[in-house]
Amino acid sequence: MTLNIFLFTITIQKRETSFEELIQNEYARKIYEENKGKVTHYTRQW
Repeated sequence: MTLNIFLFTITIQKRETSFEELIQNEYARKIYEENKGKVTHYTRQW
């Protein structure tokens, strides 16, 4: 998709992701969620 606004041209293209990248991103998301849970456990105020 190309947008022409004044003197600027903006082009947006869909990025292809490989299967390995999807696996790595899912693993990183899982680790992030686990660490977020640990942080809330330690920072909970009584």
